[in-house]
Amino acid sequence: MKRRSLLKFIGPALASAAPVRLYAEVYLSTDQAKALLCPKQSLTAQAITLSEAEKKAIEKASGVRVREIKLNVFRGSGGSWLFLDTVLGKHEFINYAVALSGDGSVTGVEILTYRESYGHEIKNPQWRAQLNGKNAGSALKLDQDVKNVSGATLSCSHITEGVRRIVHTFAIAVKGK
Repeated sequence: MKRRSLLKFIGPALASAAPVRLYAEVYLSTDQAKALLCPKQSLTAQAITLSEAEKKAIEKASGVRVREIKLNVFRGSGGSWLFLDTVLGKHEFINYAVALSGDGSVTGVEILTYRESYGHEIKNPQWRAQLNGKNAGSALKLDQDVKNVSGATLSCSHITEGVRRIVHTFAIAVKGK
């Protein structure tokens, strides 16, 4: 009997609980990111797979784990490079693109798909612009040379780490190819 009365009480409460929203907000397609970050350039996909030695060197230099050894990278006809990458936000993956100049400096970062319910502030152009000019010699650390955005701490941190990994990947495994 006690179970039934407890279910009468809990059942309606569970039914009225706010549903969990699962969604992905697509800001840009890959083609749109290519056009924004590498305007007036034709981009050619590059088949680059990291060796175990390159992977370890990138992890040591960047302090960030390399999850994928096959790079999603394009070489621009004007000398730029475009990396498509994914990092974990708080719970979900964030897809983003990073453009680098021929010397490995960041020329732009765009968020492609964002799946978290909080932290959309990383889409803010001022936040992303502070990554421009950074390279493998930059600290690229949140609250040091990259300012945090309240409410988006993990997203900011993980995008910053991803960009740091990418500039080191470029310096170690891509530059000169």
